[in-house]
Amino acid sequence: MEPFQYHVFVCTQEKPENVKSCSAACSGDVLAALHREMEMQGVAGDVQVTTCGCLGLCDEGPVVIVYPDGIWYRGVKAPDVPEIVSSHLRSGKPVARLVWNDAPAMKAMITEHGNLYRAMLEAKDQAGVLPDDINELIRGFMSSRAVLTALELDAFTAVADGASADVVAKRVQASPRGTEMLLHALAALKLLRKENGIFKNTPRSARFFVDTSPDSARKALLHTANLWARWSNLTASVRAGTPAPKASDEGWVNTFIAAMDRNARERAQAVVNAAGAESVRRILDLGGGSGAYSIAFARANPQVTAEVLDLPDVIPLTQAYIRQAGLADRIHTRVGDMLRDPLGQGFHLVLLSAICHMFSAEENRALFRRAHTALVPGGRLLVQDFILEPEKTAPRFAALFSLNMLVGTRAGSSYSEPEYTAWLKAAGFAEVRRIRFPGPAGMLIATRS
Repeated sequence: MEPFQYHVFVCTQEKPENVKSCSAACSGDVLAALHREMEMQGVAGDVQVTTCGCLGLCDEGPVVIVYPDGIWYRGVKAPDVPEIVSSHLRSGKPVARLVWNDAPAMKAMITEHGNLYRAMLEAKDQAGVLPDDINELIRGFMSSRAVLTALELDAFTAVADGASADVVAKRVQASPRGTEMLLHALAALKLLRKENGIFKNTPRSARFFVDTSPDSARKALLHTANLWARWSNLTASVRAGTPAPKASDEGWVNTFIAAMDRNARERAQAVVNAAGAESVRRILDLGGGSGAYSIAFARANPQVTAEVLDLPDVIPLTQAYIRQAGLADRIHTRVGDMLRDPLGQGFHLVLLSAICHMFSAEENRALFRRAHTALVPGGRLLVQDFILEPEKTAPRFAALFSLNMLVGTRAGSSYSEPEYTAWLKAAGFAEVRRIRFPGPAGMLIATRS
């Protein structure tokens, strides 16, 4: 039985950032264009459109399937939709240039994708990696706080029909630095658009968040913002059974290093694989925390020795992690300030993992110069961090993380690849190479000539 003449499936599967998917290739735009075009061409009542999960053809997306014809379209873009509606859904003639009819190749790709996906899930499970949906759930407050801050500042109203970050900062009476970070995060959340340095509201943000809109929910949503302070004290309130004062920061360093160790262990093998450990002998791990990356390199190459430099309250924890790994004879520690104390010389590899976002641009430039001096000719500096794209609105988490640095550091931020590259070359590095990992974090490898 077919209640509709056609049934169209559009893949909208969300995947980790920097992983190919139909949604990353803008299948959401295709879906919106389908609904709009079917109404315009008068076929909406004859066609059912359904979103679906992964079809196993992520490299070829966006993928659209039309039944009962069994036509698979690949690489569909929003501008293709009017032709699909007029030719196929109205006249029964598939759009040949978009049709993929190589069934054996399709089946092979889908099968390979399924096998890789299952292997990835099994590997993550065996490694004890926190599932993505739980991780997103725990970090959900970051997106919420960014939107609530924008509502408190009335930033969407300040953006109006389009404004630069400096103009918005003046209108909301906030710092240019903080305002720009917030606007980039909102753009990453798809609540603003950025075009040639100008931020603009999306249709939804203009309707629901601009104070002068008839449908504005801003004032009602400010009640949620008012609840934020109380919810920040939830743990203490649960313990006391009544509204409680702010919890102390006792034990913060321990829990912070434990969290960083978990993150590092999840990424360490990918970093070692990308950088290669064969030619490495001496490693300087700046702000190495638990030493997870030094441990991974030492395990990959028995000739590696490493030195982890970190602050006085961190080093005892570092030493415990190193002893637990059984590598105290090859990985040593040193108390110091990487911005001021001597780094030493003769290292083949300098590691800066999840460090640069804590510092200002000026501090990072100085740190890169110091790292360059510490390396032997041909030595490499590995910078692993949340690396923003040139417009600074993606990856989404990297843009949100800038706000985390705004509330947690004096001058830190997430930085873009062009910024890092310029700083590294100014420090004397001859070659800078970008390594992309699934998710918001990435790596730059800079080589001393």
